Amino acid sequence: MELPPPLLFSRLLVNNQPFEVTLTESVFSWQPMCRRKGGGGSRSVPVCEIVAVHEIEDDGISKENGRWQKMPSFSTELTSHAFTVYYVQRSKGHHWGCSEVTFICSDHLLCNQWVQALKELLDLQAMRPKHLIVFINPLGGKRLGKQIYEDKVAPLFRLACISAEVIVTERANHARDHLLEADLEKYDGIVSVGGDGMFSEVVHGLISRTQMDSGVDENYPRAELVPCDLRIGIIPAGSTDCICYATVGANDPMTSALHIIVGDSQPIDVSSVHHKNMFLKYSVSLLGYGFYGDTLIDSEKNRWMGPSRYDFSGFKTFLSHHCYEGTISYLPATETTGSPRDTSPCTAGCHICRFSGQQLRLSQRERKFKSLDEEQRQWKVIKGKFLAINSANMSCACPKSPKGLSPAAHLADGTIDLILVRKCSRLGFLRHLIRHTNSDDQFDLAFVEVNRVTKFKFTPKYCDEEDSDIQDVSKNLFGQICRNHSSCSCAQFQSSWNCDGEIIKHAAIEVRVHCQLLRLFVRGIEELTVQKDVANSYVV
Repeated sequence: MELPPPLLFSRLLVNNQPFEVTLTESVFSWQPMCRRKGGGGSRSVPVCEIVAVHEIEDDGISKENGRWQKMPSFSTELTSHAFTVYYVQRSKGHHWGCSEVTFICSDHLLCNQWVQALKELLDLQAMRPKHLIVFINPLGGKRLGKQIYEDKVAPLFRLACISAEVIVTERANHARDHLLEADLEKYDGIVSVGGDGMFSEVVHGLISRTQMDSGVDENYPRAELVPCDLRIGIIPAGSTDCICYATVGANDPMTSALHIIVGDSQPIDVSSVHHKNMFLKYSVSLLGYGFYGDTLIDSEKNRWMGPSRYDFSGFKTFLSHHCYEGTISYLPATETTGSPRDTSPCTAGCHICRFSGQQLRLSQRERKFKSLDEEQRQWKVIKGKFLAINSANMSCACPKSPKGLSPAAHLADGTIDLILVRKCSRLGFLRHLIRHTNSDDQFDLAFVEVNRVTKFKFTPKYCDEEDSDIQDVSKNLFGQICRNHSSCSCAQFQSSWNCDGEIIKHAAIEVRVHCQLLRLFVRGIEELTVQKDVANSYVV
């Protein structure tokens, strides 16, 4: 295949060595004129992954951002004509870093020509944000959110000429309330600095604001929600940062900041949770009843322990071994080509998610003409006693569970993976939990069932007419062992739902997924083979 002609080609100096430097519409590359052993020194960078280009003045200070930069020991005549290119450099574990290289030109005209050509190409990157609003949770995780932003993120934003309005939250729902009232037209995106809770606040604020502006009633379970225009970026600074890990592949502030800078965009599904025609919450990752709900309730009383509270409360919940009786009804997903038992995960450029996006508009038109009775006939019903009921919009991967709760779940295919863990022995449940941390199939157990669905409802057996607030299950974490089932304490009370780390105080709920309702400043997790190919293009 014939390569496109270069826009610019020159012989410039890098580290006192002559290089042939080439710029096309999509690639910026440089290679030494004197070949080194092993071929080291050659680089090729996609234009879309160039962070910034700055011209260097005589005193070694960048004209654009005022950064002082030590210049190589060249003659004064040469050092007065230099420019620096900052670009994305990949490393292990899906991490990104920001590298830089300085080129010395023979004269000012040539230097200016290179700087202008590179900047013109960067200006054509229409998806890059210019003005952001940033919410920082100063109390999340290890309480380092503000420091992480100021030390690792803000310098990169300044380097890329991105202006940011920073708001340090002072109370719960501060970010949500601000987004409901602020003028959002002047922003290109929203950045959440904190954990999954901070991200959830931003999500609720943005979705609710979009529906309010569009005249959509969130309390109506069958409402077609309007997709949000603004993208959200996540700077991980919380206890788990599950959503960041499941969409980027790493919990690294610099990596996330660079994804925001280059303007990556990945749609994701969002589930709405209702109770008796009353809107409760939106869920982006995990909605868990039983084990994960009980763990969250207990962990809230041990916040002083920091992130380790989840391990402590999880162990207590495991020992209690409570199961809950109820009825699950669900609508199977019929318009997707994937399965929750697939061996290949959702990755960047996923063809299943792309196909779902193409079908989204068509299916919306069809649903308008589809009768409620016709849909009702397709529902499936399951009754039983469950240790855990989990619904996953994404893999829910995290450092402790690299595959996640549902390894084959997709980010944007318009489905939920509904995982039912029936009553079993403690040893059996332990096997299921351990498989989340290794390569074994956590669904390949007789008491585990997984279905890919678009909607589901849960009704607990012990539920009064008003479905009042959940009893405090932590008081019963070490309850009596059921006489008939020595391996299980079948307490006759309700659990609660863990919705992305927030407690829902209604057990009877109705859940529906909204395909590609949000967009994030990420590109999905790159496959290892792709990462190797890109790395090889960097060092020829």
